[in-house]
Amino acid sequence: MNSKNKVEVENINTPGKTTNVDAVKYNEMKAAFLKLLPNSSPGLTQKEIQDQIKPLLSQDIFPEGKTSGWWAKTVQLDLEAKGVVKRESTKPLRWYQP
Repeated sequence: MNSKNKVEVENINTPGKTTNVDAVKYNEMKAAFLKLLPNSSPGLTQKEIQDQIKPLLSQDIFPEGKTSGWWAKTVQLDLEAKGVVKRESTKPLRWYQP
């Protein structure tokens, strides 16, 4: 894959470090993630996100939801680092779009 097929992602837990990941999978997951995540508190837990996101994904890109958990977490950490989503300090943790 060339760099056109990659997207640079950040991780809220490791500021300043970036990683390049597959752009098609990232963009598919990002669209589903933002469609799913509520615009206000209390948000969704990681388990709720994992359970509810699979039906929103293309079967061509994520057949049977395979690897969707890893991609959902990658997108969540990236969007959180960029300030697009917010983490609530609840137990369990919850995320929403501010």
